[in-house]
Amino acid sequence: MKTVITLGRQLGSNGKIIGKALAEQLGYKFYDKDLIARVAKEKGLSENLFDEMNEKPTSSLLYSLVMGVQSSKGLYYQYNDMLNGDSLFRLQADVIKSIAEEGPCIIVGRCADYILRENPHLIKLFLYADAEERIKTLMSRDNMSEKEARTAVSKADKRRSNYYNFYTNSTWGNVNNYHLCLDTAALPIDECVNFLHSFVKEKEKRFTK
Repeated sequence: MKTVITLGRQLGSNGKIIGKALAEQLGYKFYDKDLIARVAKEKGLSENLFDEMNEKPTSSLLYSLVMGVQSSKGLYYQYNDMLNGDSLFRLQADVIKSIAEEGPCIIVGRCADYILRENPHLIKLFLYADAEERIKTLMSRDNMSEKEARTAVSKADKRRSNYYNFYTNSTWGNVNNYHLCLDTAALPIDECVNFLHSFVKEKEKRFTK
């Protein structure tokens, strides 16, 4: 069964750490933005194609694309093709769909839950935590000052929310968009992983083969 888990997360919720550990437990491939970029490169696109998107809506041309980007099908995207944020999102969506077709995996962010919304084997997760807990996590994990951590949390929430809302016409973090939302500050990381593992296995039993 080609289960695809999409993982939305707030900065400082340890979402990436939990997601990677969950993938290891399940034996699934794990894709964050770096690995999505690598897959894009393997398909003939620039590895840096989505860097400047960075989960934020944009309609500006990317400097890295001014000289053109060649795709795996030999198509050549030049500056006069107006490869803007919307075009990049469509290319990114194609990469994410191809990843989902290859087998069981976890995909972090990038509106993957919306892009793959018609996939019958999709499990949509969202990991969050209280802002103060996330600030403490960043201070401890990333050696940030309280001011730096508070600013980082605020900016990341705004950027991810704007990006998701812009491209999906829905609301980032809205419980109605996900199968499960988990407060990661309520449990130790390993228990969060075990809980999500049990949830995924139960959800898979209800999939139509």
